[in-house]
Amino acid sequence: MGKQMTEMLKGTLEGIVLALLTGKPAYGYEITTLLRDQGFTDIAEGTVYALLVRIEQKGLVDVEKRPSEKGPPRKVYSLNTQGKQELEEFWRTWSFLAERIDQLHSTDRIEGEK
Repeated sequence: MGKQMTEMLKGTLEGIVLALLTGKPAYGYEITTLLRDQGFTDIAEGTVYALLVRIEQKGLVDVEKRPSEKGPPRKVYSLNTQGKQELEEFWRTWSFLAERIDQLHSTDRIEGEK
């Protein structure tokens, strides 16, 4: 992954993880797998676990410890009301930015054709 992609991902990864948790509760490794399935193949597990700690501290998720067949209980994260509100704000912000960037891109292409 290039430096630019890494920097952009830093600003959006929290929203991406919150969106993944909309579908169903998941534990850390499962979230990493879901991200990789979505094409985010270079994301390190440590990055995901650090993010999970942050969103837990911010009160965006509920955490439940569930028994694991292998090792200690797993922390399963589910989106709570505050997390849903944060995700809604993320999508509003994303839509705003995406529209502006698309406008710039379209203008750039038109200008380039002249």
